[in-house]
Amino acid sequence: MTFENLNLITPILLAIKTKGYTAPTPIQAQAIPIILQGRDLLGCAQTGTGKTAAFAMPILQILHENRKIGRWPKGIKTLIITPTRELAIQIDESFAAYGKGTNLRHTVIFGGVRQHAQVRKLKAGVDILVATPGRLLDLMNPGFVNLSDLKIFTLDEADRMLDMGFIHDVKKIIAKLPPRRQTLFFSATMPPVITNLAEKLLTNPERIEISPVSSTADTVTQHLYMVEKGDKKSLLTHVLKNDEIPSALIFVRTKHGADKITKFINQSGVNAEAIHGNKSQNARQKALKNFKDKKTRVLVATDIAARGIDINELSHVINFEIPNEPETYIHRIGRTGRAEKSGIALSFCDRDEQKYLRDIHKLIDKKIPVIDEHPFHMKVAPLGMTPKSSRKPQHRRSQFSGNNRRRSFGQRR
Repeated sequence: MTFENLNLITPILLAIKTKGYTAPTPIQAQAIPIILQGRDLLGCAQTGTGKTAAFAMPILQILHENRKIGRWPKGIKTLIITPTRELAIQIDESFAAYGKGTNLRHTVIFGGVRQHAQVRKLKAGVDILVATPGRLLDLMNPGFVNLSDLKIFTLDEADRMLDMGFIHDVKKIIAKLPPRRQTLFFSATMPPVITNLAEKLLTNPERIEISPVSSTADTVTQHLYMVEKGDKKSLLTHVLKNDEIPSALIFVRTKHGADKITKFINQSGVNAEAIHGNKSQNARQKALKNFKDKKTRVLVATDIAARGIDINELSHVINFEIPNEPETYIHRIGRTGRAEKSGIALSFCDRDEQKYLRDIHKLIDKKIPVIDEHPFHMKVAPLGMTPKSSRKPQHRRSQFSGNNRRRSFGQRR
């Protein structure tokens, strides 16, 4: 399967070639033909499956071809709603990249910044609008956004909207859309409230379900550090002393934790910045730019704030805290090893996180190799193994003695 087989127009194919794409992902191969037919689509797919290109490319083609024959006048013809500022910016950048030869105008609106510049772009006229729910409502109410001529509506990351409390805002927006339109609905999971919303939104939709990512990229080398919770900061300092780590994206669970770890890293002499929901949009974009430009060596992020981060030359991902959802682990470490480059993922696991580690091992169907040659190695064997010091004397040689014990570390439940 090639992109040419999907009947994409020349300007988009040229843009794809410039991006270095060689073959469509499963969701792209299935979704693009359906969208080009004008059908409603229900897609169950997670971030990292190539979903953005799967809807951006055909939307650009539909708008371009209708504009060329004079069928659709200028005005907002496509609306994409997504939950976070970072994802909105990434989607807008994708439309810019794939739509270079189409002369279609697009813009992105989100909260956390002043409205003036966004309103100015809207007044100048756009074909494609990417928005977060809150800011879109803010600009719809005074009439800065007119959706009366909308032809295609895309709801991205619907379940994340629910998690972040945006579902009521989304329903308010949907109520203001014209009833005759093509609707594209994407969600990583389908809880009842999301299923009900999809049933109300879509008309005789095609359904695509891309199996959740359950394997890690071969380009990412994974390592595990077993460490007491109180020693994690010291271990982080120890790891970052390695000059072979030119850049590292560090994941933590909370905004407060991100600030604490960033402060600690800076005090240790390493330049670090944080991005999370409490940071202003300007601060987040500046931190991300500094990281991409290699002015900052370490970026500390929460999972939601890190959605939309796309850095081709990121060498290391560090899980300072093990995520409680195994799929999140795959998405985290997938931030490195991109664009056919190699990457390294390091994870710090304490006693309380071993249950999360079990779930990760089960999902990826393999054990993450353990590094025990470090000064903060946890003294108690993980995953329920009995510590060496508490074992009863045995008359025969144990299968876990000597070097075999180290190789089997973390391999029993």
